[in-house]
Amino acid sequence: MSLINSLGISRTALQAERLRMDVVANNLANMNSTRTEEGGPYRRQSVLFRAAGQGVSFASVLAGRAGTGQSGVAVDAVIEDPNPPRRVYEPNNPDADAEGYVLYPDIDVANEMTDMMSANRAYQANVTMLNTIKGMAQKALEIGR
Repeated sequence: MSLINSLGISRTALQAERLRMDVVANNLANMNSTRTEEGGPYRRQSVLFRAAGQGVSFASVLAGRAGTGQSGVAVDAVIEDPNPPRRVYEPNNPDADAEGYVLYPDIDVANEMTDMMSANRAYQANVTMLNTIKGMAQKALEIGR
């Protein structure tokens, strides 16, 4: 596996984690949204990742048969949470039903913050990987001098 392939793998991870962070931010921003264009309250979203391409085994690298196929991570889908919305009694709210209940998104701030921290740590790890690859490339260029 070349340094270029490693850069590509880290790039896919950075893109995926950035999208995950965007989705978490959107969830937090809409945690009190009782109306959407589709009707009803906002639905919490989450990102599904999948492995992209085929991984290269260490044995194939040693044998010089490592393919150049793209590896890394890909976003499989952004899905809506199937859980029902929270019902809150607010009879004066314009979105209240006949019984006085308003439907709010089922979003837990603690879960969203945990997802945000996890995405942040994964992003930081991949930035560290990019910096390490850059350092390796610089050392390889210094050897050639």
